[in-house]
Amino acid sequence: MLNIAAYHFVSIDQPADLAQRLHERAEAAGLRGTILVAGEGINLFLAGEDVAIHGFLDVLRQDPRFADLLVKFSHSRAQPFGRLKTKVKPEIISFRRDNASPLSGARAPAVDPHTLARWLDRGVDDAGKPVVMLDTRNREEFGYGTFTGALTLPIDNFTDLPEALQPHREALREATVVSFCTGGIRCEKAALWMQADGMQNVLQLDGGILGYFEQVGGRHYDGRCFVFDGRVALDPQLQPLVDDAA
Repeated sequence: MLNIAAYHFVSIDQPADLAQRLHERAEAAGLRGTILVAGEGINLFLAGEDVAIHGFLDVLRQDPRFADLLVKFSHSRAQPFGRLKTKVKPEIISFRRDNASPLSGARAPAVDPHTLARWLDRGVDDAGKPVVMLDTRNREEFGYGTFTGALTLPIDNFTDLPEALQPHREALREATVVSFCTGGIRCEKAALWMQADGMQNVLQLDGGILGYFEQVGGRHYDGRCFVFDGRVALDPQLQPLVDDAA
């Protein structure tokens, strides 16, 4: 099975109509997983046969709004999702904060995986500032693994992050802070919000942990990355903890 994780921020006027069309296409292709649609974009976690997945993506990218959709791929021996679910939501990831969507302006500054790995090798960025990795995931997720020495916050929901971060802000003032998450969507929103809230020293890890694993592997990462399906967690070679989900 080919597994994909993808999100894309773009204005969608009729999210319910788009959700129905995507569901019908995915169902016809025999795909399972989750499709989330909101006025701010889409968020996909899907699995199926290689040809079916690529066919779905080819049709999706024919829509100019999704022509630049970036996708993270991994494989499993069995289907990790029990069924296909499609939902229309207020946000493609719930954060409930203003100034946290790229639709309101440019994306937050990002660092690519290879550059980050080089910084972590040295312990400082190109300007000589210390690098602090900020995990924007919840405690269950980072319990499976995180970057070495990362700042983790005792949260159960992404919406709790601003309050949990508050006691650390002064200590982070002189560092380059790199926010990260599973696939990039939460760290993108978090970085935008932090920037709007006065933290000008924040970057996002482009592509999240899964993108880092694809390009760099496990350098400076301890453990696995929790994923939201029957595989439970992936190692830096994108191999699942559980690979017999039906």
